[in-house]
Amino acid sequence: MSTRTADYLEAIEHLPDGTMLVIPQSTWEEYERLLGDLAAWPGMRVTYDRGRLEIMSPSAEHEEYKEFISQIVRAAADVLGLPLEMRGSTTWKREQAQQGTEPDACFYIANAQRIIGKRTIDLESDPAPDVAVEIDITNESLSKFSIYAALEVPEIWRYDGKTARFYALGDGRYREVAESRFLRRLAATMLTDALAQSKRDGQTAALTAFGRRFRGEG
Repeated sequence: MSTRTADYLEAIEHLPDGTMLVIPQSTWEEYERLLGDLAAWPGMRVTYDRGRLEIMSPSAEHEEYKEFISQIVRAAADVLGLPLEMRGSTTWKREQAQQGTEPDACFYIANAQRIIGKRTIDLESDPAPDVAVEIDITNESLSKFSIYAALEVPEIWRYDGKTARFYALGDGRYREVAESRFLRRLAATMLTDALAQSKRDGQTAALTAFGRRFRGEG
């Protein structure tokens, strides 16, 4: 382990929840080495963008929203009868682009059948996840959109603690859209409402209410 990498790990060990460590000049080799070293801290989110390295320590609130959104996705997929493969905060990277990131959550829906049973996914031959989720309560993720575009992730969902927004990839850029391409009838406003109710009434009540609304039961 290099002295520089050891310094990273010492700083990460003392990184408070909800904060970010930024290393402006780092090599791809250091990024790869750090990913291996961070096996002891599986909750950390690491982003690499052509030399800029960011390590974020998520807060409990951050994880609360992420987990609830995953439950919403499962409920919507069940109603629609769609296959769903969840891949959590998997590291997605392309050395040729010198970019890599870890979403807060990600899902395969349209491409679920193509990755079932695969323990390792290679973006050179396998599809990127259909949807990546970013929770932006402490740090904004708009700066990561160019990375997701390079990784060819078709859809991004952002939640800033108040409002959920959906973005679709087209012509190399993300544009805000009202509904998910992969979970038809799921509008960003519905996700916003469900998250608001989860904070007010609890996740179980909010998930039940979402299911009824999504099925058109009132």
